[in-house]
Amino acid sequence: MSPRLSPALSPAHAVLQAVFGYERFRGPQQAIVEHVIAGGDALVLMPTGGGKSLCYQVPAIVRQQQGRGVTIVVSPLIALMHDQVGALHEAGVSAAFLNSTLSYDETQDVELRLQTGDITLLYAAPERLNTPRFLGLLDSLYHGGHLSLFAIDEAHCVSQWGHDFRPEYRALTVLHERYAGVPRIALTATADALTRADIVERLQLEGAQHFVSSFDRPNIRYRIEEKKEPLAQLLRFIEREHPDDAGVVYCQSRKRVEEMSAALVDAGLKSLPYHAGLPAEVRQQNQDRFLREEGIVMVATIAFGMGIDKPDVRFVAHVDMPKNIEGYYQETGRAGRDGLNADAWMAYGLQDVVNQRRMIDESPASEEFKQVMRGKLDALLALAEATDCRRVRLLGYFGEYSTPCGNCDNCLNPPAVWDGTDAARKLLSTIYRVQQASGLSFGTGHIMDIVRGKDTEKVKQFGHDKLSTFGVGKDYSEAQLRGVLRQLLATGAVGLQKVMLESGHSFDTLSLTEGSRPVLKGDVPVLLRESTASAPAKRTRRSTAPPAAAANLGPDAQARFINLKAWRAEVAREHNLPAYVIFHDATLAAIAERNPASLDDLQGISGMGAKKLEAYGAEVLRVVEGR
Repeated sequence: MSPRLSPALSPAHAVLQAVFGYERFRGPQQAIVEHVIAGGDALVLMPTGGGKSLCYQVPAIVRQQQGRGVTIVVSPLIALMHDQVGALHEAGVSAAFLNSTLSYDETQDVELRLQTGDITLLYAAPERLNTPRFLGLLDSLYHGGHLSLFAIDEAHCVSQWGHDFRPEYRALTVLHERYAGVPRIALTATADALTRADIVERLQLEGAQHFVSSFDRPNIRYRIEEKKEPLAQLLRFIEREHPDDAGVVYCQSRKRVEEMSAALVDAGLKSLPYHAGLPAEVRQQNQDRFLREEGIVMVATIAFGMGIDKPDVRFVAHVDMPKNIEGYYQETGRAGRDGLNADAWMAYGLQDVVNQRRMIDESPASEEFKQVMRGKLDALLALAEATDCRRVRLLGYFGEYSTPCGNCDNCLNPPAVWDGTDAARKLLSTIYRVQQASGLSFGTGHIMDIVRGKDTEKVKQFGHDKLSTFGVGKDYSEAQLRGVLRQLLATGAVGLQKVMLESGHSFDTLSLTEGSRPVLKGDVPVLLRESTASAPAKRTRRSTAPPAAAANLGPDAQARFINLKAWRAEVAREHNLPAYVIFHDATLAAIAERNPASLDDLQGISGMGAKKLEAYGAEVLRVVEGR
């Protein structure tokens, strides 16, 4: 059965409805699609979950219908290629990929289908695109007039200023130089003005039209708290609010990933680790389980996540601070892709700032690059320390004006603020006097001990209990002084120096910088939020709540929804695909609510395209009827 279509539909709308099962485009999708179908170049910035894939998939199908040939999609991840090609097959679209998972015979088969015009979209990694064999294929298509479009996904990877720079993306300039006249669409979810300019320059997209969507993800609640006991804080967050939900926890190191995942398992949660040090087959197995099973918490380094299309991730947590706001936005954006409520939770502390500053300072990059990276870190710390709306700050970083959201932690529970200028001056004075007295520099703990007047063995050993600043900050708590140092480090008012010991070990010490002077003189105020880290709480399991998509359904509809999910899981296993590739939860919820009695009743449900209606319609009705 074919879906009902309006006779006045444009080719793009006809494809959207018949193939993908959506009634209308969202936001700027229509303008982007029409522009690319007409042969225009485009740079698309659209938040995760905003529907970027449709912006090149619909033009690819329409342009092939017009006899223009195949679309080449440059994608950085094998897992993403597999799932997107699988989803297109489910929708009745001829698609394929070329990557290292294919045998020689399978590769030859794809290449033959490509040359005979049997493929609408071909996915390939940037490394493969630049091989002589692949360029030869493209040359043949191009000279035969059968090369329709290039779609460059995750385009921020081309920029040295982006959060996930990949050198192989730089070679994509060959597309413009070698295949003149073939339109290109570059897409990313995250790029500030500097990164956008770099994308345009590196990909030679100077003539491209820019489509910049709102960066706002209103369904995500941003929450940031001071790190005290990160595992206890994380467990408290998950067990109270997301005990049965899928989520991602980001850590800075491989060791921390392993420890945190094991601790979550010990606490009774389903958790898996993911980092580049694991064998490739283990990484793939864990990723497949995360995509295909429900309620798994993936604990990972930033090696995990790009292109993860799982729509029902209900939370993303950071137990270590990311490098910059772009990384934070990209990673938190993996939550709530289905548009339903989700949480972005982060714990940050002084050591995070120390580690990030040290990595920047010790990198072999140019001083210009380091300065930009320091500025990005400062912006992220400003977001973490902010006492006003998180969303306003976050969107403002990307040049977007907004009003307070009423949904972040600061809007819901405005924090108390204190003036840390006096404490900052006392810390800086102590760093100076210690240096003058002993000719040595010391770390954060020792400096704070002096300011707070703690009579430790080390303080007495170096005679620092005789300094004029000994005990001048005894009224400040350790948490308060750590907060002040965190901000001084992030703004460059305090520097870090690495001291090497004869044993080969090293430690970080504090030093004054040019930025110290205006703080010491009192010209620059230091305002901070009161500590908000929660004390560890007794573990309490929340009663099992219905899935977010079914939260507003009545009892009978919820029963249908549960049965539909069970049926979908069986189909997904048979097809070796994630369940959401068959149908999203939102589609199942719409079916359960409508309670269809015929195939005709299934038409018009979002996500129910012609191929899926034909393939699954009768089975869906059987499940809904309880047979």
